[in-house]
Amino acid sequence: MAGREAVTERIVRLVGAVLGREVVGVYLHGSGVFGGLKPASDIDILVIARRSMDDRERRALLDGLLRERGERPVELTVAVKSEISPWRYPPTCDFLYGEWLRADFEAGAPPPRAVPMPDLALLLTVALAGDHTLVGPPLAEVLDPVPKADLIRASVAGVPGLLRNLDGDTRNVLLTLARVWTTLATGEIRTKDAAADWALTRLPPEHRPVLRHAKELYLHRRYAEEHWSDELRAQVGPHVQAVLELAHLGG
Repeated sequence: MAGREAVTERIVRLVGAVLGREVVGVYLHGSGVFGGLKPASDIDILVIARRSMDDRERRALLDGLLRERGERPVELTVAVKSEISPWRYPPTCDFLYGEWLRADFEAGAPPPRAVPMPDLALLLTVALAGDHTLVGPPLAEVLDPVPKADLIRASVAGVPGLLRNLDGDTRNVLLTLARVWTTLATGEIRTKDAAADWALTRLPPEHRPVLRHAKELYLHRRYAEEHWSDELRAQVGPHVQAVLELAHLGG
């Protein structure tokens, strides 16, 4: 817990140093407030800003995040209040940093730009439900709830990107697909392990070992520790196809 708090405090200070009075609020979300941090969990932080960042601010924020090598990887999302309140779909993300992007940025990729991001609908819903304010007013005083129809749209919109990352991020892709299926079927957003439990009771027996292994990796292994036997790796494709069909996502 202390490690998480130290990392969180450093990120809050960094955001304040870069954006100053332009910060409306800073909020913890994801596993940290939604089921508890697991060994593989990021520290997920949402920033609501009054305006879009300029190039200097983007560079400064990215450089600060790249210097951060704490006990936990960090995912930082910045959204401009006027771009998401009043709500519109797809929402725009002003800045997104995650550990999976570190190698690209260290190789010289430019700082994150403002782009439409359907997944932001899911993130905001989880952040509103978590109600964990680090700086500023409660998020419910800043934003309205995301319509359920847009949660479904966002879940479906994210599937092609998940499938493209299947080989490189197998554990998280499988767990996220289970969560998409759960959301489509129930209208709820569950933790990755809870979504896996829901899906495991509905999968044919031959497709359960892959998801069961992904859940165990998530619960008991750190971020970079992911091992798949040849036997399980060969079952990943058929498992994904089964989930897509059961969720009525084609594939």
